[in-house]
Amino acid sequence: MGNLPEDDEAALIRAAQRGSLDAFNSLVLRYQDAVFTTAYRIMGETQIAADLAQDAFITAYRQIATFRGGIFRAWLLRIAANRCYDELRRCKRRPTVSVERMIGEESADSPDLPDPSETPEQIALSNELQQAIQDCINRLSAEQRVVLVMSDIDGLDYAAIAAAVGVALGTVKSRLSRARAAVRDCLSALGELLPAEFRLSRS
Repeated sequence: MGNLPEDDEAALIRAAQRGSLDAFNSLVLRYQDAVFTTAYRIMGETQIAADLAQDAFITAYRQIATFRGGIFRAWLLRIAANRCYDELRRCKRRPTVSVERMIGEESADSPDLPDPSETPEQIALSNELQQAIQDCINRLSAEQRVVLVMSDIDGLDYAAIAAAVGVALGTVKSRLSRARAAVRDCLSALGELLPAEFRLSRS
């Protein structure tokens, strides 16, 4: 890639659009974890998620000439989520999503790993809670699940989600509202399993 600065994303994108595989590979290295995480949270199986993440990058490479600016990460995640959604519809799968942050007003910087200062009892409770949350999310339809991951995990806006899954903006809002309500209702039955900060009030 010559003297192309590695930290200049715009330059990497322009070089990739001109056909530079090295530049595109640099973008892959930068975003491979985010793309894999999106695929895994939707599909719930490591190998399938890895395959779909690879498919998403192949699609992105073929379509990179169509990228006209904006947030490149969001563009990639839309491709990944759409690829997963297509797979769900094709296989009529019932995927799992391992998510620990989808509880109403969850913090955006919640840690993915247990706090090393936690006791074994606290870690066990955290693991049990995460499994309970996953079980609640597993009850969602594929359509609701994809929208929930794209919105509450990837942080994409309604318009981007609508474009990715090919539905109207109002449909995205409706699916997301129902998905969040369903997860909240499911979690409300967990009682004392939920730490105090995660318990849902009925006010």
